[in-house]
Amino acid sequence: MNNVKSVQECFDYPEQDQELMKSWIDENLVTDTVASFVPGPGIQKINITFDIKKLRDTFEDARKHILDVGDGFKAIPITRRPGVSTPTETDMIGRYYMRPDETYKEVVLDELVDEFAFSELCPEFEGTYFETLHQQLSKRFPIGRMRALLLNTYKNNSWHRDPEPRLHIPIKTNPGSLFVVNHHVTHLPADGSVYFTDTRGYHTAINGGTQPRVHIVATLPLRS
Repeated sequence: MNNVKSVQECFDYPEQDQELMKSWIDENLVTDTVASFVPGPGIQKINITFDIKKLRDTFEDARKHILDVGDGFKAIPITRRPGVSTPTETDMIGRYYMRPDETYKEVVLDELVDEFAFSELCPEFEGTYFETLHQQLSKRFPIGRMRALLLNTYKNNSWHRDPEPRLHIPIKTNPGSLFVVNHHVTHLPADGSVYFTDTRGYHTAINGGTQPRVHIVATLPLRS
C-alpha cells in the first residue's frame, strides 16, 4: 500500500499542523547552555587548565606579530619549523578538504603540512606564558603548528575538514561564538580549559558576537 499522502490530503488536515505548531511554541528553548560547554562526538574537554589572565596578557603583548590570513581571520604563529623565521601561506593555512557545491563531491585544497616539523617555539615567545603552554601540552601529546587565531565579529570559517585533530584553548570569546563538529554545536568558554576537537570531521567556527573571538589552536600530528 502506498502510504505517501497526496498534496490535497496534506491540505485537508490543517488541525494536525496547528497541533504540532502549538506543541513547538509551548516548548521553552531559552536555556543557559549557550554560555557553557556541551560535549559531543568529536569535541571533549581534557584534564588540564591554564591561567586565563596570563594567556590573555601574553596574547595582548604578541599582537605586534599578528598576520592577516584573510576572510576575517588573523593569526599569530607560536611554533615554527626550526630556523624558519617567516611563515609561508601554506604554513598558516595548510591542507583541508571541502564539499564546495551542490554535487557534494569532496575536493582537496592547499598543500599538506608536515606538522611534526613545527617543533620549535618562535623565539619571540621564549620566557612567556606561551612557552609554558607549549611545554605543558608537549609533555602530554605531540604538538605541531600552534597558532593564536582571531576571528572577527560576524564571521565564520568554511565548512571543511582537516587531516588531523586539534586542541582549542579559547582566550577571548562571547556567547555568540560557537564551534560545530559534525553538526554538534556548542560554545567553548574562555576559562583556561583545553578542548579536543576532532577536526578530521567536517566542522566550522562561528563568531556571531560583537567581540572578536581568539583561540589558541594546536595541531595534534598523526603518523601516516
